[in-house]
Amino acid sequence: MNLIQLNNIFHWVNTGSKRVFILKDINLEIKDGEFVSIMGPSGSGKSTLLHILGTLEQASEGEYFFEGEAIHQMKEKQRAALMKKNIGFVFQAYHLIDDLTVYENIETPLLYLDVPSSERKARVADMLDRFQIVGKKDLFPAQLSGGQQQLVGIARALIANPRLILADEPTGNLSSKQGEEIMKIFSELNKEGVTVIQVTHSEKNAEYGSRIINLLDGQTNLQES
Repeated sequence: MNLIQLNNIFHWVNTGSKRVFILKDINLEIKDGEFVSIMGPSGSGKSTLLHILGTLEQASEGEYFFEGEAIHQMKEKQRAALMKKNIGFVFQAYHLIDDLTVYENIETPLLYLDVPSSERKARVADMLDRFQIVGKKDLFPAQLSGGQQQLVGIARALIANPRLILADEPTGNLSSKQGEEIMKIFSELNKEGVTVIQVTHSEKNAEYGSRIINLLDGQTNLQES
């Protein structure tokens, strides 16, 4: 079954009287449980495509179905609710909240979902344990290494048990050893049934995916690996 289907997706920005296309006629199907890598040079539209998949941006034109639901026809509030429930994000720049502790950063998505306090505590404890960061729970992001911050970012992305993880250059700021550890985590999550879509410049990281989609000038290369 398709988790995601994109039909004829275009995205553009207007500069003066000129329309500049970022994505052109993207057609894409992603099955539930896939691990897909999106590659392409800078400016090819990779991050924009990921933002559209995560409903952070809306395409200028075209259809987006998530589990058969027409995202392109939803109001912003409906799209946001769907995202909080089903999608976890992992960013290159971590995007942790500086004045919250590790524990509070991981807990934040559950507050938006109105999860009861006792369940929040149990879920956060599980994540701290899973990523071996129990000893860091009262520290602030600035007190952590890059690799530790990314682990917190992944724990936060997973806390709501999402169907889909969207990762934008998740190892971009890490050493090769830390990056390898992060990619192994994504691989394990995928084996557990989580659908993973990552944007990456790294061919080594891309190979963790079961399929590679190449973007060039806002268009997909039909030679999908």
